[in-house]
Amino acid sequence: MGAVALNGAASDIVNPRERAEIAADGWARWSPVNAAAIGAHLIGGAALVLANRDRVRHQSGVTSNTAVKSLITVAAVATTAYSGYLGARLASAGKVDAEGATTPAAGTPDEAAAAQRRLRGLQWVTPVLTAIIVVLGAQQGEQQRTGEVIGGLRKKAARRS
Repeated sequence: MGAVALNGAASDIVNPRERAEIAADGWARWSPVNAAAIGAHLIGGAALVLANRDRVRHQSGVTSNTAVKSLITVAAVATTAYSGYLGARLASAGKVDAEGATTPAAGTPDEAAAAQRRLRGLQWVTPVLTAIIVVLGAQQGEQQRTGEVIGGLRKKAARRS
């Protein structure tokens, strides 16, 4: 929504000095909701790992999936935090000329333009990382099927012996 709708709508604002500012305001309003969602995801994920700790430890495939999913989650949180930092820097620049939320104009100050260029890429990185988390979560759901649990336990036990 943010990359397509909010940032896209910002480029439609007639006054180029208001484009980045209005987009930054929209992102600032979204920030508490985003923080709550991240917190809920981290708490829920930790609870799931705790509840499934024996499967994570002993079932083949679950350990690696959990490790990869954890790393991707850390990366998604980091890109979200960095995007928030860049957005705050852009917001503190005030009214600057801009083609859009993530596209500087010729007259955009260097610091604001640099933040916009970084945000242009990051606006797509975090959703891609989140999509990978969803896919890995679906794979984890499949790993809970009885046949997968039994087969995974056998594989890991065979490798240990």
